[in-house]
Amino acid sequence: LAIFLRLVQFFSTCSPLLVVSRQVCYPDTRSHLSKKTHDITKFQKGKTEQLLRVDEHDFTMRPAFGGPAIPVGVDVQVESLDSISEVDMDFTMTLYLRHYWKDERLSFPSTTNKSMTFDGRLVKKIWVPDVFFVHSKRSFTHDTTTDNIMLRVFPDGHVLYSMRITVTAMCNMDFSHFPLDSQTCSLELESYAYTDEDLMLYWKNGDESLKTDEKISLSQFLIHKFHTTSRLAFYSSTGWYNRLYINFTLRRHIFFFLLQTYFPATLMVMLSWVSFWIDHRAVPARVSLGSTTVLTMSTIITGVNASMPRVSYIKAVDIYLWISFVFVFLSVLEYAAVNYLTTVQERKERKLRDKVPCLCGMLHSRTIMLDGNYSESEANSLAGYTRSHIVTDEEKQEKIVVHLALSDESNTSRKKGLKGHMGLRIIQNTHVIDKYSRLIFPASYIFFNLIYWSVFC
Repeated sequence: LAIFLRLVQFFSTCSPLLVVSRQVCYPDTRSHLSKKTHDITKFQKGKTEQLLRVDEHDFTMRPAFGGPAIPVGVDVQVESLDSISEVDMDFTMTLYLRHYWKDERLSFPSTTNKSMTFDGRLVKKIWVPDVFFVHSKRSFTHDTTTDNIMLRVFPDGHVLYSMRITVTAMCNMDFSHFPLDSQTCSLELESYAYTDEDLMLYWKNGDESLKTDEKISLSQFLIHKFHTTSRLAFYSSTGWYNRLYINFTLRRHIFFFLLQTYFPATLMVMLSWVSFWIDHRAVPARVSLGSTTVLTMSTIITGVNASMPRVSYIKAVDIYLWISFVFVFLSVLEYAAVNYLTTVQERKERKLRDKVPCLCGMLHSRTIMLDGNYSESEANSLAGYTRSHIVTDEEKQEKIVVHLALSDESNTSRKKGLKGHMGLRIIQNTHVIDKYSRLIFPASYIFFNLIYWSVFC
């Protein structure tokens, strides 16, 4: 018991020293560590939230809710015009879209009047205009390496909200003059929820609100000009909305289509004219030439239509190609007509030759020189004919002279028949249709080209 009492007395005297030692050692260490681990970003974040007072306001409602419409200025910088699709009738554009408005809830005191810039994370906590692209098919905000969104707040509450967007929008194209056409497309911006009574959308600097990169170019089009317009759009169920338009005019380059469409079609038409100088008896040459040109024209027409939308009206290129196809097809029909008429003429000639030996028993006699190919027996077999000269075997090889008695009337009819026979022979050797075609086809095609290019150019 005495030993226990001594131990209690010992610890009671030493415990205050231990407490004092703790109090002396530990406070200095804690203060030293707190100075080293001080987080400046946390302190700055608290200051920013205090300046903008984000948590003190309801940003689900627009600024000055219940009052007049809030004006929201817009300007656009077009970075690139990526593609124009005739098949889908749309275009793709990359642009910087900027909004300007004033929200007094975001005003903050500042002695230097400097703005504060934030990225896209603050956008989700405040009110921003709900602008969308009318008639857009696809659109997205770029997110490499982070979301391409910038928010700049000024001390008086003015806000600049900028984003980088790529949008694919519809463009109503008229191909009646294709490929000698010009197209006007529009990119339309509008507030989705707020009517003109709540939000007034306007171009911030008029026509100067739209800026384009000077390096913008397209392979098939020449960009004439960009300009801006604005008007009101009405929806029967919701009301009137402010709508902004980015209009641009495109002029198609014709040189590509001259090389790929017009020149080949013209050459095929000219190639079909070659058959007019080929002998009409060369059937394989003229038929193969005509078939080749017709099939080639069909291939050209199919290739052009494959890259075009299936419109229900006639395009300028269709007129040229189909007229050229008609010229090629007519050259084939021309040879068919020549071949048919030649066959008819040959039949008439054969009938005429069959009728010539039957003209006999006439009054007056005439001397006719027959070719040596006729034998002497064949000459003697002619009834009513009088031989005036007996030829030997040597003379028979050269010619045979036979006296035929012909009347005056039969003599006149025979002369007319021989004249007609010679006329048919001339037509058969150099056919008159081919002669006329050599002039009519080129002259007609040149006349068509003059009218075509004067109308569509």
